[in-house]
Amino acid sequence: MRARYGVPLTLTAVGAAGLAYAAGFEVRSFRLRRVTVPVLPRGMRPLRVLQVSDIHMVSGQRKKQRWLQSLAGLRPDFVINTGDNLSDTEGVPETLDALGPLMEFPGAYVFGSNDYYGPKLRNPARYLIERAQGRHGLNGNAPAVGVVHNPWEELRDAFDAAGWVGLSNARGRLKLEGIEIALTGLDDPHIKRDRYAEVAGGPESGADLSLAVVHAPYLRSLDAFTADGYPLILAGHTHGGQLCIPFYGALVTNCDIDTERVKGLSTHTAAGHTSFLHVSAGCGTNRYTPVRFACPPEATLLTLTARD
Repeated sequence: MRARYGVPLTLTAVGAAGLAYAAGFEVRSFRLRRVTVPVLPRGMRPLRVLQVSDIHMVSGQRKKQRWLQSLAGLRPDFVINTGDNLSDTEGVPETLDALGPLMEFPGAYVFGSNDYYGPKLRNPARYLIERAQGRHGLNGNAPAVGVVHNPWEELRDAFDAAGWVGLSNARGRLKLEGIEIALTGLDDPHIKRDRYAEVAGGPESGADLSLAVVHAPYLRSLDAFTADGYPLILAGHTHGGQLCIPFYGALVTNCDIDTERVKGLSTHTAAGHTSFLHVSAGCGTNRYTPVRFACPPEATLLTLTARD
């Protein structure tokens, strides 16, 4: 009996324990990533940028709301929200409650597909299949049909009322005590809403620093930003792979970026230029796959320093 059933029972127990950890603990084990990026002109004081991404708020997620509220204690110079705030059509009030203290700081935002559309139940194995076939989002897949529309306009209006700058295929500026930050953003490439031609031209003259912002780090967007000479690109979307293998890393990125750059700080090169790239693993999950493994939920405090 033991020889015949011992191994399968052990594997089942290990799998159940792993699932319990991923769904019961790690998915709520919020972390703050800290990175330093040397992109400022010489002589300029350091700037602290808080990046929040992929909140995927579902009504009732009190711990996530309290943690997001607590990030205001970091006192960042400004906040960048890289999209996918919602995973519930009723989640706007709780998202705004969670972000309320952060909206007291200067900020800017782009939206992701989950801000516009409600999530759909799908087999997680499809991410592996789509990666093998080179299909991601609407970039190679059929357009979404019968999707739920989220009240993203309420989110936009609240962000705008707080003074946050909308960057969906747009440019904007933040003024911080004598320092002027120029920002260029794209709408979500994952659902083909990006229109780089509308914002092309590279960093603006007269600004102390120019940054690029996009939700999903598709290579076409990274290539365009980098070729135009932006020193730093901020993105989200990937969830850091969400379900990772310890000591190996992510299996999928849900876009065409490689798994080695699925989260954290790296670089991107195009047309003879090199930009820093920071991809946030985000602090939420799709409501139908509320698990994380070897990839804790996070926000990032980026300290921008002078170039060498």
